Amino acid sequence: MHIAIAGNIGAGKTTLAYLLAQYFGYEALYEDNEQNPYLMDFYSDMQRWSFHLQIHFLHSRLGQIKQIRREQRSVIQDRTIYEDAQIFAPNLHALGLMTDKDFENYRAMFDTIADLIQPPDLMIYLSSSIGNLVEQIQQRNRKYEDSIRVDYLNRLNERYNEWFDSYNYGKKIIISVDEWNFRDKPEHLSAIIHRIKSELGTSEK
Repeated sequence: MHIAIAGNIGAGKTTLAYLLAQYFGYEALYEDNEQNPYLMDFYSDMQRWSFHLQIHFLHSRLGQIKQIRREQRSVIQDRTIYEDAQIFAPNLHALGLMTDKDFENYRAMFDTIADLIQPPDLMIYLSSSIGNLVEQIQQRNRKYEDSIRVDYLNRLNERYNEWFDSYNYGKKIIISVDEWNFRDKPEHLSAIIHRIKSELGTSEK
């Protein structure tokens, strides 16, 4: 079983991935931001490092997918290859932070990969207001996120909503983190788990 969690920066993907992995007994696959060689460079100079960062994410995410399918493991994945290619890279290109040439090259690579991979069994999208995203980013206090602008988050939010509406690779559900506090309220987490099991048609645990 492959469950993926999508959402903007600060939406709570890592928290939900951990909680669902604990409940279902699945392995959680997190974004390895601490080991990303381009992340701090990117936030200090987005135009110079945008293409490098997106290629790194593309390679990393593809490696996760290969590992999932090869080892036939049940996993909860924190962020997906689709978000990188259909939200973050187009946003950088639209902002003038990725050249036409680099963007076309990147999209060509993704299109080739997309034909070869199997999508998640379930995509969970965590939608959030900008105020909540800013609050969560400030609370976790990651140095490389200090320079993230509100207008950048807002653009990503708009793209996330459009992307999820058109996502047609498989089953999907949306969870508003403004309404469902799965981190602090067990009853909210239980309701989300019930939705997941209902969507997948499973009675595990």
